[in-house]
Amino acid sequence: MEKKSIDWANLGFGYVQTDKRYVANYKDGAWDAGTLTEDATITMSECAGVLQYAQTIFEGMKAYTTEDGRTVVFRPELNAQRMVDSALRMEMPPFPVERFLDAIEQVVRANYAYVPPYGSGASLYLRPFMFGSGPVIGVKPSTEYQFRVFSTPVGPYFKGGAKPLTIRVSDFDRAAPNGTGHIKAGLNYAMSLHAIVTAHDEGFDENLYLDAGTHTKVEETGGANFLFVTKDGTIVTPKSGSILPSITRRSLMYVAKEYLGLKTEEREVMMDEVSEFAECGLCGTAAVISPVGKIVDHGKEICFPSGMTEMGPITKKLYDTLTGIQLGRLEAPEGWIREIKIK
Repeated sequence: MEKKSIDWANLGFGYVQTDKRYVANYKDGAWDAGTLTEDATITMSECAGVLQYAQTIFEGMKAYTTEDGRTVVFRPELNAQRMVDSALRMEMPPFPVERFLDAIEQVVRANYAYVPPYGSGASLYLRPFMFGSGPVIGVKPSTEYQFRVFSTPVGPYFKGGAKPLTIRVSDFDRAAPNGTGHIKAGLNYAMSLHAIVTAHDEGFDENLYLDAGTHTKVEETGGANFLFVTKDGTIVTPKSGSILPSITRRSLMYVAKEYLGLKTEEREVMMDEVSEFAECGLCGTAAVISPVGKIVDHGKEICFPSGMTEMGPITKKLYDTLTGIQLGRLEAPEGWIREIKIK
């Protein structure tokens, strides 16, 4: 199958409709067989659970072309399990892990022509999602659901290199204690939109959210986990029951310890100790690591020694090592890379 004629080097991080997507429906207590379709539209009741009560969850991952020409997806079984966890919390029927993985493989194969070539800096972004499709007027779970996976080729998150971000400490709360911050529910992101728009209006790239209970502990941003580097080279990530368990963060912490020989800590991080760190980064699927150069806490600037021009040295090693694993330049830990055989 020939690749599409796309200017891969100049792709942005946006939606480009591809040829096929996967759809499965849940009705009368069971999932149907599922299928690939060319239809990118969704038709449902005006009273669907997703429209009335935001009953929707999602995941995000990427397919890559490796240095030796294989097509691979990075740790999709963790996305599958996290989606099960999200579904259970949202009173939705979990989509089985093996069926999730099969759906991912079907979508990548069907859209192989859109998987960017190695060295282009681009990838095929995969978006599995599920929503309540049945009509509900009372406040209760829907009885019908749809699971879908679509794909879109995307360019590198950073054009021209990863320039350190300036973020602010937000007055808004991202997630309540014992709420839904630990799952990938659409409602978490909806409630962050006003905060990110106002942050951008004020000249900031992102928000740093503190814990809703005491407003003293670092949690995460609207869509990424934090990684800090101490002056002695220890990697520290915040620990909280309302932080989304990032697959990228988990992978980076393993890489730090097992590949780079660094000490790692997952613990509560107090806001008043942030100024003591040497480096700061945001980690997630889109960019792997986004370096942070400055945090502004209600007028007080915290400037990291790594500066505002490039990634800090340890953050850069983490980035290079993980992307090297994803792209096949470095040997991956067992089970991290799922190869998609193109028929």
